[in-house]
Amino acid sequence: MAFNDVLESIGGVGRFQISQVIFLVIPVCLIACHNFLQNFTAAIPDHHCKPSIRGNQTFLSNITAEEGTLRKAFIPMGQNQRLEKCLQFATIQWHLLNPNTTISENVSEMHTQPCVGGWVYDTTVFESTIVSEWDLVCDLQTLRDVAQSIYMAGVLAGAIVFGALSDRFGRRIPLISSYLQIAITGTSTAFLPSFSSYCVFRFMAGMTFSGIVLNSFSLILEWTPTKGRTVAGACLGYFVTFGQIILAGVAYKIRNWRWLQLAVSVPFFIAFLCSWKLPESPRWLLLHNKSHRAVRNLRKVAAINGKKKEGDKITQQVLNSHMQTETTRLKSSRTVFDLFRTPALRRVTCCLMVIWFSSSFSYYGLAMDVQKFGLNIYIVQMMFGALDLPAVLLSTFTMIFVGRRVTIAGFFTIGGLMVLVNMFVPEELQTLRTAQAALGKGCLASSFIGAYQYSGELYPTEIRQTGMGFVSMQARIGAMVAPLIYLLRDSFPILPSLIFGAAPLLLQVTSTPSNLNCNYRKREFAKDA
Repeated sequence: MAFNDVLESIGGVGRFQISQVIFLVIPVCLIACHNFLQNFTAAIPDHHCKPSIRGNQTFLSNITAEEGTLRKAFIPMGQNQRLEKCLQFATIQWHLLNPNTTISENVSEMHTQPCVGGWVYDTTVFESTIVSEWDLVCDLQTLRDVAQSIYMAGVLAGAIVFGALSDRFGRRIPLISSYLQIAITGTSTAFLPSFSSYCVFRFMAGMTFSGIVLNSFSLILEWTPTKGRTVAGACLGYFVTFGQIILAGVAYKIRNWRWLQLAVSVPFFIAFLCSWKLPESPRWLLLHNKSHRAVRNLRKVAAINGKKKEGDKITQQVLNSHMQTETTRLKSSRTVFDLFRTPALRRVTCCLMVIWFSSSFSYYGLAMDVQKFGLNIYIVQMMFGALDLPAVLLSTFTMIFVGRRVTIAGFFTIGGLMVLVNMFVPEELQTLRTAQAALGKGCLASSFIGAYQYSGELYPTEIRQTGMGFVSMQARIGAMVAPLIYLLRDSFPILPSLIFGAAPLLLQVTSTPSNLNCNYRKREFAKDA
């Protein structure tokens, strides 16, 4: 009697499994908001130098309150006849205010200098962002991308820390502690006075992403029979996507970055208080010689599912006698080195490492730069999230009826091509460029969902959590590196798009070989056992 048969006997996909999925996906939706939060809290408002010349700064600060035409005497015009963002005239060019003056003189021929009196920010779209509050513009603009990389470094650290904690203390306790940690760090971030402290707290908030997503996925997977795992696992992906749509709506209503930070953090206190009723994974309990708790949890679930009589038949002796082989394998100590122990495991692990890295690298490369399209940022964010939903739904059906390997390879290819083709679309066609990029991002999101599902099925139970934690680390590395690629934009404008588009095309060739399928895995692992 396999453990899957035990789950089937107490109701299969019943009332408990459905309610558990509903409860777990809501915090996943909220943590997805934190992942993309800097699209709004670190957005770059239109800005220009505050007209101020050394020696008479008070007078010129008053001038900034006058009509915009006066600014032409202090700030040179750049491309598209817009004020330069980072330069000002060293001396006042009063002659430029004469309406009869033809501005034929090249700006470079006039003596300019970097902004010396600060910047003036347009508050039409964003009331306040960390960029406008801490002047992260011009020479300091790269710090914005560094902050996002620091957050993703926290996600990477969380994959390591919470992966180990969940193997030692179970899925439930690390999940509950993740809720509390994101509630405290996220709320505290809204009151921080400096950029450096902001980065520290964002790092700690990033750690909880891995703790929430990985442990939620494990609880869903380990309480759901095999036949319902694809749909249950995909629900997790749907709500990660749905979180992006919710974020766009919340950010539209709340234009101040501190209040927005609070709005997506405080609800985790509620999740923390309600999560204590979650039952621990019976598989983990069996691993740690806590079969009495496993029996108690299984009986409670059976009662919830209306299968109380079947639940009463489950005893420690029944579990031990019918699952002796599985529990013996579970009790053995497992490390990362076990993921490379046999040729079959080495092939699976290396392929999954490439899949996770490539998916995350290109996905976040597109998702974290929604301002570049020039359209309404709230509409773009909502479009990016909305197009992910049908793409993820389609990937669910293709995984069921076509297979995991073909699904991942197909969406990788389409996603990469969309990003590359987008490079050749004229900038004037902003709507087309945005829709094309959103479609590419949706395909990459689908490959991400496939990676979650594939990894959980390819690894055997005794090393599943270790394997999931390790391969998800590659995704965090990809997400951490992605914002840094934009640092190349000033020197090579097309290079980021070229890299993000080429990565899934090149890596999918090596990440989905024909030997990566469940039947192959089962044969090889059976031999190892």
